[in-house]
Amino acid sequence: MTLGRRALLCGAGVVGASLLVPALGGCGHDDSLTFFFQANPEEADGRMRVIREFARRHPDIPVRTVLSGPDPMQQMLTFCAGGKCPDVLMAWEQTYAGLADRRVLLDMNTMLGQDPGFRDTLKADSIPALYDTFGFNGGQYALPEQWSGNFLFYNRKLFDRAGITPPDRWSTGWSFDEFLRTAQALTERDASGKVTQWGFVDTWVPYYSAGLFGMNNGTEWTTPRTDPSRCNFADDAFVDGVQFYADLANKHRVAPTVADQQSMSTMDLFTQGKAAMAMGGHWRWSTFSSADDLDFDVTALPGGPRGRGGRSNIGTTGLAIAAGSPRKRQAWEFVKFACGPEGQAVIAESGLFVPVLKSAVQSAGFAKSHSRIRNLDILTSGPSYSSPLPVTPAWERIDALMDRDFGPVLRGTAAANSLRHGLTHDTDEVLRNQ
Repeated sequence: MTLGRRALLCGAGVVGASLLVPALGGCGHDDSLTFFFQANPEEADGRMRVIREFARRHPDIPVRTVLSGPDPMQQMLTFCAGGKCPDVLMAWEQTYAGLADRRVLLDMNTMLGQDPGFRDTLKADSIPALYDTFGFNGGQYALPEQWSGNFLFYNRKLFDRAGITPPDRWSTGWSFDEFLRTAQALTERDASGKVTQWGFVDTWVPYYSAGLFGMNNGTEWTTPRTDPSRCNFADDAFVDGVQFYADLANKHRVAPTVADQQSMSTMDLFTQGKAAMAMGGHWRWSTFSSADDLDFDVTALPGGPRGRGGRSNIGTTGLAIAAGSPRKRQAWEFVKFACGPEGQAVIAESGLFVPVLKSAVQSAGFAKSHSRIRNLDILTSGPSYSSPLPVTPAWERIDALMDRDFGPVLRGTAAANSLRHGLTHDTDEVLRNQ
């Protein structure tokens, strides 16, 4: 099984990044605990801080890191089929169910039941929407380690010059119409009509971003969210939201078209001050923070007239334990540390991720690591203003169908109404026959 473009979605700090870091270790059979994860260079450095702190506190549990290639799902299946499954596995919200369904992952309810003190502490400190993401068919197959939902980065200088103040929190978000007017006001053209400054660019995966606009217009991706029976691609609200997203580029010309993006990088446009807003998640933080002369902040996504205000997606990664691991007890200690209050405090201070525990995300350490951000509430309350992405073992196949059928809509050669037919029929057929 391959993920294709879905591999681009795998985890905050990975989306759109080149994996320049060589593998940090292998899957040997010594006494080391093996930890499999995907990361770009900045994320790998941050993760090593967590690992070093764990090693300091647990010198009896050496950790060997295994850095993923571009298709982590296939790599994990290959490892585990060959009897060399890493002990601790990074898990992604939309693909872990496939591993759980194949019994690759350990149900952590047993571990939690044997560790009631940690279980109760975690329950009291957890953000339910994130914790529940990794619950499937009655099992708890991972503990969340970060929130990686989407929001908008914006260029303060460009907004100030235009006299526009964006929302500073999700609860006072803007409508699609307000967002469009802002993007139009911040799009500039030269005398020939060529765009010199874009109002909006997207640094996520476009067909997922379009789906998020569909969700923000008042519907969910699937019904129900976990182990769904149908997709909602034919719903009026979803179709209209997707069309609004596609029109930003193809009709209103406030965003680069698919053809434009063949010769330009949306990341570069924002870092160079040639785009006023960029859609993405916290995984873009390190890149934007290191850009010269880029004064940026964050704001909420817009919500459509039928919606309930702008919301993010519950994007999250977690840590899982291989069902076949001979070091389950050591693996549990590592997962407890990384996903519990101690490790989350390290993550908060590092600025690597948006933590998943209330104590960490509201901590002075997290605020200090994000001191340049005025609208910190966008990050700290993001999980509470998020809607879930689907959890099903069939998602890779649905993803491939979305990539196929959203493409013409995003290129402007088909209307979003086209999603009502082939995509809806094919995805529902996949769900019926999974």
